Amino acid sequence: MGFILISINQPLYSMKKTINLWIILYSLLCAFSSFAQTPSVDRINPTNWYVRMKNPKLQLLVYGKNISDCEVKINYQGVMLEKINKVENPNYLFLDLNIAPETKAGQLDIEFSKTISIQKGKKKTIDQIIKITQPFQLKIRDKKPQVIDSKDLIYLILPDRFSNGDPSNDKFADMADSESDRKSPFLRHGGDLLGIQNHLDYFTELGVTTLWLNPVIENNQPQTNEGGAMRSAYHGYGFTDQYNVDKRLGGNEAYKKLVDAAHAKGLKIIQDAVYNHVGINHWILKDMPMKDWLNQWKTYTNTSYRDEPVVDILHGNKSDFEVMQNGWFVPFLPDLNQKNPYVANYLIQHALWTVENFGIDGWRIDTYQYNDLPFMNRCNDALSNEYGNMFITGENAVNNIYSQAYHVKNNINLPFKANLPSANDFVLEGAILEGLNQNFDWGKGFNKIYSVLSNDALYQDPNLNMTFLDNHDHDRFFSIVGEDMNKYKLGIGFLLTTRGVPQLYYGTENLTKNFKNPSDAEVRKDFEGGWADDKVNKFLASGRTEKENESFNFVKKLANYRKNSDALTTGKLTQYLPMDGIYVYFRHNNNKSVMVIMSQNKEGRNLDTNRFMENIQGNISAKNIMTDELISDLKTLKIPANSFTILELQK
Repeated sequence: MGFILISINQPLYSMKKTINLWIILYSLLCAFSSFAQTPSVDRINPTNWYVRMKNPKLQLLVYGKNISDCEVKINYQGVMLEKINKVENPNYLFLDLNIAPETKAGQLDIEFSKTISIQKGKKKTIDQIIKITQPFQLKIRDKKPQVIDSKDLIYLILPDRFSNGDPSNDKFADMADSESDRKSPFLRHGGDLLGIQNHLDYFTELGVTTLWLNPVIENNQPQTNEGGAMRSAYHGYGFTDQYNVDKRLGGNEAYKKLVDAAHAKGLKIIQDAVYNHVGINHWILKDMPMKDWLNQWKTYTNTSYRDEPVVDILHGNKSDFEVMQNGWFVPFLPDLNQKNPYVANYLIQHALWTVENFGIDGWRIDTYQYNDLPFMNRCNDALSNEYGNMFITGENAVNNIYSQAYHVKNNINLPFKANLPSANDFVLEGAILEGLNQNFDWGKGFNKIYSVLSNDALYQDPNLNMTFLDNHDHDRFFSIVGEDMNKYKLGIGFLLTTRGVPQLYYGTENLTKNFKNPSDAEVRKDFEGGWADDKVNKFLASGRTEKENESFNFVKKLANYRKNSDALTTGKLTQYLPMDGIYVYFRHNNNKSVMVIMSQNKEGRNLDTNRFMENIQGNISAKNIMTDELISDLKTLKIPANSFTILELQK
């Protein structure tokens, strides 16, 4: 126990006052001694739970001062307190509960009691029992996530940069970053969840079925110096409290309202998960349960950002593996130790709680290959066990097919078997971008795309791979293809007709452009029309230029056709070796066949279709989906230069 040393200067003639003062100070010291032992309960995570979960186990993280030596009791029918776990920090307890299948919803009381000694005199102390009763809600489980698969079109939104529905929540003086200024590319701009909700009709018009939002969880992070400029964490990837949606986005209630409103419009919601790290300002880091809550190093160690040490099972070494997986992503994003069972439970239970609390339909997992992979298998299993074939896609930012397949369900004979259903298909993205910008040649141009797809047998289900042309971390697609409308249509056309679950980055439909120069902020511009003072409104045809309406309508027509075509969404993909600058593939099932022809020739050509009779036979005519032209002769097709053509074959 500590002590307080107080120095008091008093004149000798005021002895009576001095004695009285010492009595007061002695009483205060005794009170302080009692206070120092008094427990408190400041947080319980999860903040509530649900009955009728398939897994009856629940581990509560309890945080409060001087709580570790408390006795804990729970008296609620169907709920058993199986174990009280004490850890290094006396301000934490981890309570293992078992919730029987027949348990009813309601409020259970968790009682914390502790006996403290109170000094009543120089030689006399009395024991006093301090009791704290903490209510905890058990709610009825009622969420049924909708299926997300290759029938869907995902639309990626950076909430801070999309639309400002409520300017009153743009900034808060009590947050670590209290600024909001649209004039600065590095600060928050005020976009929020209500702004997204206000434009649900825009998504349905475009043909979108699913919204993926960059992280909505509280990011109460201070600004950080990156590249010589102070930048806010508007992107959302540094969590500071998993159980709160950031109040600058509208908070938990706004998120619930958005999910409910989206579902009412026939739209689904994917949440961005970050398991690998948290923000430097996370509440737990201010008083950690134990030292190994984080991956600790003698000196700061950054990850190498290289996937090879993880997948190199023949020639790799342990040191490189440890640095890749356990090194920190950046200094202000501390790396979570998922081998710690308390950390693992904390993260997994939050994922389950999120599905039940908000009703989301799927997950996109950030920085997947940097996580402890056995932990990720356990987390994916927990979600799948509760919610069936829930869509879970992982950010595998790699550049080769083997590394990408390694992290998902695959057909490779490996000692470690991943259970992730879907990869963010970075390898295919790279092939599309290279292929569109190269002249057709051996191994170049469309051959890049063909070669990547020819390796799809490595995946258990390549149709679940999330395909894309750009995202919040990459250069804008329209800029990459040199603002060439023909290449733009080829890329969009391929994205919406090949295998996989396509993802469109906000604004790509309106030719939003830019490179990541000098920073990512350049590819995260505000969606024009999302703020009341915007001079133009890209949500409306009247606010778009003629060229932007051309691109919007191209996406809209193809996306809505795709939505209603089983051949395109779930049919088999059959591709033919690209020849003479033309790449042909078919999407087909027993009822329908769709033929796609992509040309990167500088001049128009006549295409002899005899080579494709394996897929054409039985069909005598076709409809050009983009032009509505009827084609009666399938033997020879006129293919315009640098064009995308999609034909619905007819018998």
